[in-house]
Amino acid sequence: MSSSSAGTVHLAVYDTFADWETGYTTAHLTQNGYTVRTVGLSREPVTTMGGLRVQPDLALDELRARDSALLILTGASGWDTGETLTPFARTAREFLEAGTPVAAICGATAGLAREGLLDDRAHTSAVSFYLAATGYAGGGRYVEADAVTDAGAGGAGSLVTAGPTEPVAFAREVFGLLGVYDAKKLDAWYRLFHDSDASAYEVLQGE
Repeated sequence: MSSSSAGTVHLAVYDTFADWETGYTTAHLTQNGYTVRTVGLSREPVTTMGGLRVQPDLALDELRARDSALLILTGASGWDTGETLTPFARTAREFLEAGTPVAAICGATAGLAREGLLDDRAHTSAVSFYLAATGYAGGGRYVEADAVTDAGAGGAGSLVTAGPTEPVAFAREVFGLLGVYDAKKLDAWYRLFHDSDASAYEVLQGE
């Protein structure tokens, strides 16, 4: 990843993508100086699970790991109903091999499992048997946690995974990975948005 691209995060978009799963992530990245660009299979509009129409900023074949700080993959019905979204899993492999991080939530974790990207990494998802159904070889690395970050090895990019009910924990892992907040503010951010701890707001607002 080049320093000039450090502020660009790419969000994969496709029909039925679960728009609520990355709302915290993209909103707070944008508020903290990052640019979020959407990536589709093509530049044709897609419709989210929530019924929103999204015009991708670029097509998948235009995306390069060197131009990105992070690739985010959300859940969608297509991860479990065919191979339409397989190109995104292959792109995730290219990112990780290039040393650029990837964050996957919900059904996207199954897509990565089918691609073999979870075989040798600590990871989580909705439930362990959901990933086991893919036939992947990484069951021994499954972690019962809200969200998991695996730092990779040998120059590989870090990988964040989470289940569909954990958009706040998913965002926390992304922020920690990218250094958006220091440890104290990251803890406060999570307590505010996950636990509704009003006392955390003052910490976030402090210099």
